[in-house]
Amino acid sequence: MKNYEYIIASLPALSQDWKFPQDRNFSSYIEEIKALADGSDRKAIDALLSGFKDKNLNEEFYGKMLSCKDKFLKEYFAFDLQVRNGKARFLNKAFGRKENQDTISLETGIEFTEAPKLEAALAQTDLLGREKALDDLMWNKISDITTFDYFDIDAVLGFIAKLHIIDRWLSLDEQTGRQMFSKLVSEVRGTFKGVEYDPRKIEDNRI
Repeated sequence: MKNYEYIIASLPALSQDWKFPQDRNFSSYIEEIKALADGSDRKAIDALLSGFKDKNLNEEFYGKMLSCKDKFLKEYFAFDLQVRNGKARFLNKAFGRKENQDTISLETGIEFTEAPKLEAALAQTDLLGREKALDDLMWNKISDITTFDYFDIDAVLGFIAKLHIIDRWLSLDEQTGRQMFSKLVSEVRGTFKGVEYDPRKIEDNRI
């Protein structure tokens, strides 16, 4: 990934009444990020974006992601598959269907320790509360996967995955979406501080 520092430099200054500008959205952020990426990194980004479309989430797609070399893509989609299979089993039990109906039978090779948290989230009766709990589960998993990633493609993929969650919440509940975006900005800027990030160096290196 080239010039990852510019992602941080492009983030807006936040205030309590901050809102997305009319000319900025999820797609515009992705375009800016991809403009700073090389060919191999753009392929990884496109693979992640492809997994945000339900129509693509079949056995072939998950099989490809589970066998790819990139750590983030492999672990993220392994977790995504486990969550989706968990949702399907929860609904199957609720409607008296076969346990594994509509699940994808692929071995991820990664232990699903979050199963109790997933069950607790799915058991919530409030729909927005349930969705928020599920997204919190995914958000925390993204953070776990990228714990030691700073200036590499996996840090960028984690950023995009969280931004995608925020984008969904902006349509469901704007206040929650804004709070999550603020959290993402704080996380990323905090990471840069942890590695002696100096914004003046970005300004000095602008083209």
